[in-house]
Amino acid sequence: MLRIRHEVNGGAEVLFAAEEADRPDAGAGELLIRTEAIGVTLPTVRKVREGSAPVSFGGEVAGTVVSTGAGVTGFAVGDRVTGLCFADAYAEYAVLNAAFASAVPDDATAVDAVALVRSGLVARGAYEAGHVRPGESVLVTAAASGVGTLALQLAKAAGAGRVVAAVGSADKAGFVRGLGADEVVLYEDADWGAPYDVILDGVGGELLGPAVRALAMGGRLVAFSSGGGTVEAYELLVRGASVIGFQMRAIAVGRPDLYAR
Repeated sequence: MLRIRHEVNGGAEVLFAAEEADRPDAGAGELLIRTEAIGVTLPTVRKVREGSAPVSFGGEVAGTVVSTGAGVTGFAVGDRVTGLCFADAYAEYAVLNAAFASAVPDDATAVDAVALVRSGLVARGAYEAGHVRPGESVLVTAAASGVGTLALQLAKAAGAGRVVAAVGSADKAGFVRGLGADEVVLYEDADWGAPYDVILDGVGGELLGPAVRALAMGGRLVAFSSGGGTVEAYELLVRGASVIGFQMRAIAVGRPDLYAR
């Protein structure tokens, strides 16, 4: 079975296909799929560019079920599925936990499915976690990212009153405006066009503080980035605001009914 590997740090040029792995088997609660499309995520890029040692890549995958493990229901051999694979995703065959799998509609390509499975679920879930009401203002950080691009479009389609994209450089402004952003701000700007009723934050870290300070009275910030960051309680108190943590894996494990919906 072919598997994508790397032995030195760098860009896409250091990746190569090595026929060195046996085809895996589906264990209990798992699906074995023949992959048709595999996502490229920022964590994977960082591992290739900066990792201390070669590692197995996880990521979004889409393909066709070739076998099912014990206890699997709802999926059968021949089904087209997509989902998040936590290891050995960059290969001809990948093992996918059935709990993290979704059926691919007949009119969707494998590439469509990979684009939506993680980024789409996070964008939809984070937006719902923010309880955005019609007409409210929404700021999306990392607006040019996979999640950000979908969150912008969702906010516009769902009836948000003012949708603002926050990006790291001015050369992304035209792109996010084309997705429906009413305004664009840069992280370095002193004024982010505050206040906002809801902020969907996919950056975290040093930007978390300015994001909280940009909240309106009663505003909600949904933090879905792995970047961490510190929130000053006083900033929430004076705004009557809240910060909501959101992680797709936690939803899939703790609320499988919600994940499926």
